Amino acid sequence: MTVHTPENIVFATNNAHKLEELREIVGGRLNVLSLSEIGCHDDIPEDAPTLEGNALTKARWVRERYHVSCFADDTGLEVDALGGAPGVHSARYAGGAGHDAAANTARLLRELADVPAPRTARFRTVIAYIDPDGREHLFHGKVEGEILTAPAGDGGFGYDPVFRPKGWTRSFAQASPDEKNAVSHRGNAVRAFTAFLLSDKPVHPSE
Repeated sequence: MTVHTPENIVFATNNAHKLEELREIVGGRLNVLSLSEIGCHDDIPEDAPTLEGNALTKARWVRERYHVSCFADDTGLEVDALGGAPGVHSARYAGGAGHDAAANTARLLRELADVPAPRTARFRTVIAYIDPDGREHLFHGKVEGEILTAPAGDGGFGYDPVFRPKGWTRSFAQASPDEKNAVSHRGNAVRAFTAFLLSDKPVHPSE
């Protein structure tokens, strides 16, 4: 363990799918705790206009209240035919306070019903990390692809059943966790973040 790596690091989420996916990506190289494991069950605000803003808001919120090294992520699906929507609103695209993946996907497919293929899109993830000294760092990940006309596969979560990565013949929901993590937006962001934490010398994180 290097000086860049805290003994325990908190991932500002109680989303079990996100936590499981991240732990698979880091492969035990980091001791990642969820919010529930530090006794936090609050609904953290996510009202910034950008992915970067939301990730920073969540990381700051946890650090200020629990005084731990922490990181947070925010992910958006950006569909070109919809002008980049749902984007920062991806988790609540169908409206309401909850994260209803089926309703979000149904709305997306309705809005794209008359759009011919390829309905190009991308997933973007931003990770905000606040180190033990209070410095803030951002890491980015992206994967290009397209939106299918109907869900395919029962794996993954969120919009995975309707997102097919560029060059693939299957959706993310039809891939194994290892296959998805090797190319995914979150996988790319987490690998950059992990490399920074485990480096022997400080490196400049992606902008």
